[in-house]
Parts: sequence; C-alpha cells; structure tokens
Amino acid sequence: MSILIVEKLTKTYGDKTLFNQLSFTIEPKQRIGVIGINGTGKSTLLKVLAGIEGADNGKLIHANDFHVEYLPQQPQLDEQLTVLEQIYYGDSQIMRTMRAYEQAMITLEQQPNNEELQKQFLRYQQEMDQVEAWEANTLAKTVLTKLGITNFTAKIDTLSGGQKKRVAIAKALIQPADLLLLDEPTNHLDNETIEWLEGFLAQYTGSLMVITHDRYFLNRITNQMFELDRGNLYQYEGNYQTYLEKKAEREEQESLQESKRQNLLRRELAWLQRGAKARTTKQKARIQRVEALKEDKTETIVRDFDFAIGSKRLGNDVIELQGVTKRYNEKTLINQLDYLIVPGERLGIIGPNGSGKTTLLNILAGRVPVSEGYVKIGETVKIGYYTQEDEEINGDLRVVEYIKEVAEVVHTIDHQVITAEQMLERFLFPRSMQWTYIRRLSGGERRRLYLLRVLMTEPNVLFLDEPTNDLDTQTLTVLEDYLEQFPGVVVTVSHDRYFLDRVVDHLLTFEGNGVVERFQGHYSDYLEKKRQEAAMRSATEKVEKEQVKKGPRKKLSYRDQKEWEGIEDHITELEEKLVKIEEDISSAGSDFGKIQDLMKEQQKLNDELEKTMERWEELSLLVEEMES
Repeated sequence: MSILIVEKLTKTYGDKTLFNQLSFTIEPKQRIGVIGINGTGKSTLLKVLAGIEGADNGKLIHANDFHVEYLPQQPQLDEQLTVLEQIYYGDSQIMRTMRAYEQAMITLEQQPNNEELQKQFLRYQQEMDQVEAWEANTLAKTVLTKLGITNFTAKIDTLSGGQKKRVAIAKALIQPADLLLLDEPTNHLDNETIEWLEGFLAQYTGSLMVITHDRYFLNRITNQMFELDRGNLYQYEGNYQTYLEKKAEREEQESLQESKRQNLLRRELAWLQRGAKARTTKQKARIQRVEALKEDKTETIVRDFDFAIGSKRLGNDVIELQGVTKRYNEKTLINQLDYLIVPGERLGIIGPNGSGKTTLLNILAGRVPVSEGYVKIGETVKIGYYTQEDEEINGDLRVVEYIKEVAEVVHTIDHQVITAEQMLERFLFPRSMQWTYIRRLSGGERRRLYLLRVLMTEPNVLFLDEPTNDLDTQTLTVLEDYLEQFPGVVVTVSHDRYFLDRVVDHLLTFEGNGVVERFQGHYSDYLEKKRQEAAMRSATEKVEKEQVKKGPRKKLSYRDQKEWEGIEDHITELEEKLVKIEEDISSAGSDFGKIQDLMKEQQKLNDELEKTMERWEELSLLVEEMES
C-alpha cells in the first residue's frame, strides 16, 4: 500500500515551469534518489512534499497521521537551545518525555541534594519506562556521537557551521517518520561519517528521498531513481548504476525518434517545395502537418565531450614548492613542504576541514604569501581557478554575454573552433536558455556558469576547490569528461570519493600539525590503507597491553604456529570476498532485500577481517620477539 500518492503536481516560477503535472507514488521502505541539473527543481520538490512550499496545482494524498521529516541544505536551528533540546523536538509523546527527562537530569546534576528534584527525576525515569523511550534515547546519543557531536549540552550558537549541519542530520534521523527527505546530507561530512550514514540508512524503517551529488552514496542506498528534466519526471527502477544504463537506452530511443521526425519533415518540405497545381484542402493539411513537425522538436542537450579542448602551451616548468611553511598566528597549517608539479599532473588535495587545503591551493595560485620557503611558477603557466566563494556576477547580463566577455570561441587540440554557444550546450545550457538573464538562474546554475567561464579562459593549469559541493551529478559527469581530455595540469581540493577516483591519480594528504604527505594512488586506495593502519594500531595496542600482563613468551604453541602459517592467506581470502560483495551490491539494482542481506554479510566480513588483522599483528609481534 502506498504511503504517499502525488497527482499532477505543477510548480512554476515566473514563466519557468519546474514541474509539469508530475504524478508518482512512494511505497513503504522505498529509497529514492532525486537527480537533475541545477535549477530543475529538486530542492523545491522536497519542500513541496514537506509542506514548506505550495504547488500551483496537484494533490498529495496520504493518511492523516502521515509524518514527513525534512533536512534542508541550509538547516535553520534555534540558536538558544542545547544540542539535545534541538534534536528532541516535536509533539510526539516519546519526544516530550525524552526532553523532560534530559532537562530533569541536567537540573539534578546542578543541585544533587535537592529532594524535590530527585523525586521529579525518578518520575521522569518511570515515564521513560512507560513509553519505552530508552532505546530512542540511546539511538539519539549514538547518532550524535557517530556524527562527531559529543557535547550534548552545548548551545547551538557555540557550534561551527559543520557541527550545526551534523546536529540537523541527527535531528532528522531520530524523529519517527514515514518519509525522510534529505537534501545534500553528505556535504561537509568526512568519508568515515558518510560510510556510517550509508549503513544507518540501509536499516532505516521508513521511506526516504535523497538529493546528493555523492554518486557512491547514491548507488549504495537507493532502489529507485527520479530524474527531473525540463519539467518532466522520469522514473527508473534500481540504483544509480542501473539508472545510468536505462537513461542511456532512453536517450538512444529519443535520438532515434528525433531522427525519424527530421526525415519526415524533410520529405514533407520537399513535397511542398515542388509546388502544387492548386491550393487544395489536402495541400493545406500538409502545410499544417509540417508546422506541427517543426513545433514537435525535442530539445536535446549535448552532454558528452567528443573533442579535446586545447590550452595555452605549457612548458616543462610548472610550479615548484621549496620548504614552504604557512602559519596563521600560532597555528602551523603547512610545515616545510617540498613539491614539484609536472606537466600532465592530476593531483588531489585531501584532509579535514580547516586543515589548510584551500590555503595550499591559494599558495600554488600565488594568491597567499608563504611564511617561509618559496614558490616558483613557470613562465608559461596560465591558471584557471574555480573557487568556493561565489563570484560577483552581473545579473543583468544574459548567459551567453557573460561567457563571451571571456571568449567567443575556444580551440581544440586539432585546431577546430568551438563557439561559446556550443560550449554552453555542453555544460547543460541549451540554446533556448542562453539568452536568459543571469538573475533568473538558480544558485547551482550560476555556479555551473562560473565554472564554464573559468574553462573558457583556456588555462593550462586548472585549480578546482570543492567543485562537487555546488554542482549536480550531470554537471560533474560533464566536468569529468572534460578533464579526461584536458591536456594541462589539474589540482583539486575535494572530499568526493567518486570524483577523486575518476579525476586524480595521486594525493597530497593533510595529516595535522602542518604535516602534508604524498600518496600514490586513487582516493579509495588511500581510504583502504587508512583502514588497515587503524586496524593494525588497534591490534598492536591490544597485544602490548596483553604482553604487559603476561610477560615475555619464548615460543609459539603448535596451534599458534599453524595459525601463523595460514593467516595471511586467510586475510587475502577475506579481502577478495569483500571485493566480490562490493560488486554484488553495485549490480543488485532495485532488489533492496538482496542489498540489505549483502550489506549485513559485508559487515560480518569486515568484522572478521578486523579481528584477523588484530590476530596477525599479535602473532607477528610474538614471532619478532622470538627471532630477536
């Protein structure tokens, strides 16, 4: 039985139609990913479903006790509440009880000898028992802790922007809801937290609808995809991978239909141009049919780069850092960094928020001075820099005018000329949109336009600072295709796993206290290495504690010796099984039950691998001890 039926939903802004009579249903435990280029109305759809915005026409049909929980991109929290007060909001009995219990506990801690407060606290404890709120209370604190919030009594106004977003996520996750709406939940979350969130949502009891640019996340948690495209809704059964396959089939079919329409139009025009002896009724009907064929044109958007954009000639000397140190007050962000960027380099810069990634990019661009050392930039270097900050854009300019301010054409490697209009098409601005005033664009559309303006300068060194925070999945795919054929240097700051895996082949990693290290390989390889190191450290600490208790050991037992001889093969076997399960999850499509079973098996194998790694470390230390 459907939990929500949406009938003929229509929404316009001025003369722009976001939704054109959308109809769909949402079933229990459905996991829907919503995608579409910026400006198509993805966030507006979620707001309409949440009751925050109204629609021009259409109906939402659901039960009277139907409850929606909504996480916006920019959450609005009550600055004067504590963390726990903020997440225990709502009028449900369980939420009221948890609010009262937590407040009573805080008050009692301040006045522990007050008998009246003690009685009140016991009364709320009994109410927690009656409404069975202990599990929800534990869940809330677990969710907060996993999201990196450990001070539950802190006031909201004392938290950073990233911490506020995490509190808002926790608030959305713990509220009882039939439908959970999440708008870009992974923005500003580190990879470990994103992986935890994937696992949490896999066990979520309600239905959910999510907008995200994180394609790994989208692939792992969804079993249906909604694509908004020029006012229409296209539905695909399956996850993101399945969507890509089915969308390719749909676009191929549309292309075939357009080809047939063009052929029919040519035949009709040829007939009319031959001239008829008399203006018969049949002739008039033909003219009307030609007009109808002209109007029936399906506007297509060119999404693929079938040419390699050129760039200004780049010599052998690009950028060299020697002993670069950067301090702000007493804090050292970068300490004695030596690095040489060479032609053709594809470099990713990663690390926690506030660690200095953007500062390093600004140093490479010559925008920020160093505290020590020097930066040498080659004479032929021409930098194109896509920054996090919004560039001031004149809203009275039209889209094509803004691009032509930089260049009216760009050149391919083989000296073909590509016009500004053609580049706009490839960055998802169709001809019909190119004379739109910029002030009428959405925030995401402006960011896409700004990106294209940077690329139109034909740089030979391209810097990208967190491009995935503002760009939709389609634009990111276009950008990745562009970078694949880009002949110059690419340096990007990003936390997006999919984007980094596609675009870069080695990393600079901020490890804290000014330490910046190089890692050769993709981002997924780096994350796997960090997981193994964490398991090794945990195992070593455990063994060392046991050694202190037991004292030195002279030799392995027969059982330990046999285990030592086969343990590395067992680790390899477990790792191969995990790779296979990852492939099975990706190919499971819309079979959500199968995905849940696979994820449970994946968790068991991860636990077994972690224990086996700990045991390997324990045995290896014993072997080393005997050999020494």
